[in-house]
Amino acid sequence: MTEPVRPREVAAIDIGSNSFHMVVARIVGQSLQIISRHKQRVHLASGLDKHHNLDQAAIKRGLECLAMFAERLQGFEPENVRIAATYTLRQANNAHIFLKRAESILPYSIEIIPGTEEARLIYLGVAHTQPDNGQKLIIDIGGGSTELVIGEDFTPQLAYSKNMGCVSYTERFFVKGKINGKNMAAAQLAAQQKLESIASKYIREGWQTAIGSSGTIKAIREVLIGQGHSDGVITAERLQQLCETILKAKHSEDLDFVGLNDDRKPVFAAGVAILSAVFKSLGINEMVFSDGALREGLLYEMEERFRHSDIRVRTATAMAKQYNVDIAQANRVKETAEQLYSQIEPQPGLTKTELATLLSWGALLHEVGLSISYPGFHRHSAYLLRHSTMPGFNLEQQTVLATLVRFQRKSLKLEEMPELSIYKRKHLYPLIRTLRLAVALNGQRSDDPLPAIAVDAEKEKWQLTLPEGWEESNRLLAADLRQEQAYWRKAGWELELTPDNG
Repeated sequence: MTEPVRPREVAAIDIGSNSFHMVVARIVGQSLQIISRHKQRVHLASGLDKHHNLDQAAIKRGLECLAMFAERLQGFEPENVRIAATYTLRQANNAHIFLKRAESILPYSIEIIPGTEEARLIYLGVAHTQPDNGQKLIIDIGGGSTELVIGEDFTPQLAYSKNMGCVSYTERFFVKGKINGKNMAAAQLAAQQKLESIASKYIREGWQTAIGSSGTIKAIREVLIGQGHSDGVITAERLQQLCETILKAKHSEDLDFVGLNDDRKPVFAAGVAILSAVFKSLGINEMVFSDGALREGLLYEMEERFRHSDIRVRTATAMAKQYNVDIAQANRVKETAEQLYSQIEPQPGLTKTELATLLSWGALLHEVGLSISYPGFHRHSAYLLRHSTMPGFNLEQQTVLATLVRFQRKSLKLEEMPELSIYKRKHLYPLIRTLRLAVALNGQRSDDPLPAIAVDAEKEKWQLTLPEGWEESNRLLAADLRQEQAYWRKAGWELELTPDNG
């Protein structure tokens, strides 16, 4: 009996100015599954002297980290490993010494990539882990440089890298951890000056969504969540308030924020100063965070088949196939749900746009539980979506998907809804109502298109306007809708069915 072929594993290492990152993934069918992540704070940029030479202490820290990473990569073929070094090794005159010594530790080549290439790979990493919602502006503040990219789908259209980062700006403006208004203003002004030559190009190009990636913006997001902003969205107002709170601390060691770890404290003020300058220079109102970054871009670059689609498309498609989902029916429900929800939220903000995307995935996968059994299949679907490995979806997103499909039919036992950290329960109620209506309206599993159906929502009271005479000629569907009304009433909701009298 022949042994099954082991899935190919690939790894990417990002030698950053503040931290080194390694990601290992397994290629399974059309999916790329992250199986391990490793991060070490190295502070490489702090070892650059005024002559742009790396000191021996920084080199030693970097090599020790690579030695740890090498233990995980034993047995990996060179074509399955890609290592990219960024700002600090771009700047270091003695980078060759670091690379030569690294050769004896890691038997893989290290690429020192230019800033625009770093920006392109960051864009690729974010594009593969973020749903496509039109033109995207992606900002990545590293230890030594900041990348700014605008693009659509998987194609960056405008990409720059600027020499300003949380480590380099800490050493320049917040010497020995000292924080005051003068230092903060100087750092912000310097960052704005760096952006002056490109700001008008970015504003002219435009974007629908601003997305932040990597450690600095992640740390800011976590601090905002710790302050009670559970949606994790970074807004201009919240950023300004954060700047004012930081100034009360006087010293980096005194920064006492929920969600801010001790390693990040020394460079936090500089990171906030840079991001606030980016917001001001480009006129950004709000920004969301993406887990995708340079290392994910390196992974996807290695395997060409992954270059042209959102990772969540592949995840959902693979899952639908695995559980023998009736794709025609799933698409009918998905299209109806999208059409109804677009009437309820004609101009959704960032949070609701993301939830609308999750509604679409939930509709596509609402019947995965049928593979277990028909009775209670909505519960089976919820279990599979909550506990399966779903690349591209975080735990909160999987919880939302599971909740939507759990409440797609039968009684609305809303007390069974799980706790959420990013979203609120009230955010999910309109999605649950929408999916229930889409499922009910397509209950006959017919290829005949549905007529135009209008929905008007006023909090818990929804009105569905159906073509005149349609209920009489679709009596089974009408009965299902009457049952749906009863379910809504028990939950304290109201569903009104009215004929369209022209």
